[in-house]
Amino acid sequence: MQFLCLVYNEPHFVADMSEAELRAFDRENLAHDRQLRDGGHYISSNALQPVERAVTVRMRNNTMSATDGPFAETKEHLAGFVLIEARDMEEATQLASGFPHARFGSIEVRPIYNVPEWE
Repeated sequence: MQFLCLVYNEPHFVADMSEAELRAFDRENLAHDRQLRDGGHYISSNALQPVERAVTVRMRNNTMSATDGPFAETKEHLAGFVLIEARDMEEATQLASGFPHARFGSIEVRPIYNVPEWE
């Protein structure tokens, strides 16, 4: 079963790191990805640009609107994702607890919904 692990942290989290701290944290995250891969759980992952680079798109009454930044006002921002394979939610949650970001932010673990092919 696949699970999307959404990585959240406070916007200043990375900005407050020195270059050496950022490099060490990146190495820790890459090592964790390798550990997931070696265990057969890793599918894909990526970090996201800061929310200042985001645009929220809406279609209402056949009219598109695009707004700078994220739609939701939140304390923590979406920083990236990791797509994993796990036997069930319990295993996925346990795997997510090992993410380096879990120590500073939060990891939302959500099962993937397989859309049926309607005819």
